[in-house]
Amino acid sequence: MPRRRRGSRVSALEDCREDAAAPAAAPPVPSATWASGAPQAAAAGEPVLLRGIFEIGRASCDVVLSERALRWRPIEPVRPEGESKLDLMCDEEFIELKNIFSVKLKRRCSIKQRDGTLLGITLFFCLKKERNKLKDAILDLINLSEDHCDVWFRQLKKILAGFSNRPQSLKILLNPQSHKKEATQVYYEKVEPLLKIAGIKTDVTITEYEGHALSLLKECELQEFDGVVCVGGDGSASEVVHALLLRAQKNAGVEAGRILTPVRAELPLGIIPAGSTNILAHSFHGVAHVVTATLHIIMGHIQPVDVCTFSTSSKLLRFGFSAMFGFGGRTLALAEKHRWMSPNQRRDFAIVKALAKLKPEDCDISFLPFNSSQDLQEKKAQGSPTSACTDQWQMVQGQFLNISIMAIPCLCSVAPRGLAPNTRLNNGSMDLIIVRNTSRPEFIKHLKRYGSVKNQFNFPFVETYTVEEVKVQPRNNMSKYNGEAGAEPQETASEDSFPWNIDGYLLEVASDVHVRLHPRLINLYGVSVEDMNDSKVTCNCL
Repeated sequence: MPRRRRGSRVSALEDCREDAAAPAAAPPVPSATWASGAPQAAAAGEPVLLRGIFEIGRASCDVVLSERALRWRPIEPVRPEGESKLDLMCDEEFIELKNIFSVKLKRRCSIKQRDGTLLGITLFFCLKKERNKLKDAILDLINLSEDHCDVWFRQLKKILAGFSNRPQSLKILLNPQSHKKEATQVYYEKVEPLLKIAGIKTDVTITEYEGHALSLLKECELQEFDGVVCVGGDGSASEVVHALLLRAQKNAGVEAGRILTPVRAELPLGIIPAGSTNILAHSFHGVAHVVTATLHIIMGHIQPVDVCTFSTSSKLLRFGFSAMFGFGGRTLALAEKHRWMSPNQRRDFAIVKALAKLKPEDCDISFLPFNSSQDLQEKKAQGSPTSACTDQWQMVQGQFLNISIMAIPCLCSVAPRGLAPNTRLNNGSMDLIIVRNTSRPEFIKHLKRYGSVKNQFNFPFVETYTVEEVKVQPRNNMSKYNGEAGAEPQETASEDSFPWNIDGYLLEVASDVHVRLHPRLINLYGVSVEDMNDSKVTCNCL
């Protein structure tokens, strides 16, 4: 019996070898679970590439391969009074070829045999399980004929080679310190086996310190890769996004100062959730699920996503998708000071302490409302700065407990509908959510609403705007800082400073911050998710 690697849930599938006794093939699954839409007739408008008989789930089946799908029907002899030919049953199963990501010859091997006895062909495919979750599955086509299987195997390989969006080589960046230091285990036990089955080459770098991925992606050669994959939490993913976009600016010769019209990232990015909150992965895939994220990468599901630039008057600070200033920034600053705690303890402690010391920030907030007119969108698509397209800036002043600026929904376990549920990944706008000064009990009520089906914005002290640009200027910033405007980001921030939470990355800024939205600036592996999870989740710390 061949030895299997411990902990790998698909190790036995990597070479498609079987034990001495051939097991039963997987039973057929109803066609509605294999693909969207009702099955069509096998030859209805589709040229038949191959047709043959295979055993599927202990039943002999008539199998038809067309340009779009693999279809099969069980066959059985007609009754004695009928003619002596096979009568096809009407129930048909099928798999769309776009859902298949690998095909291998299935063999039974023994110690004395080198290649083993051919049993048939195994198809590896992507199956939609529930909501936005994906699952890998297999289908065995049993036939002992070498010539018959060789013809089908070659044809299936040729079809799979035609899916050009699917990556052949990936650069993997793995943060071993994410969450409970589980990222390494997650990758080698759940991600790597699937990538091997799909035949994807990988080059893995384990990051050793904060900023390692940034320095690496600035200099390393990426021409041989089809994409970059980050295995870690929101902070790790944010760093890789920032690094890929900085590299794109450098390669395009764009000055690294105050970037008005950034250049798109050259390679798509895949995010494998292995952190504490996994807001980015959850927002891009609809669920924080390792196998789902991996299958989106393997299948080459690519979606363009809007990105924001965070700048001062003198320099670019960061590329990112979302930011919080005030309560959200101070909570992250407190959590970063207590990294010796477990992730859940650290989060709950930071929230409770930030609520105990809750205080408003005195700010001026200027914003440019989102204009969805066709003329404006065409100007933006041509690279014209949004501020030059219209002059409708608005301003709100006062004391604010929290300011959120989000270009993505920001889904997470404690906010299943999202911190900004009205946003989309690439509609050219951001949500500006302002929470004015109020009592601590009322603010806590607002926070608790994120974990329920109730509207978290239905409070008199909460204001929401759909915007394209935002400027946040604390009124008392100059009295607290003697440093130069646009100071470099710090690892931690003091309780009297102005910390920003940008995609889980702590940034300390000593001046006003200008946030601009740039449509479809990076491609990410995933699909557009419109259905939000309405399940009720509560936060223990509140």
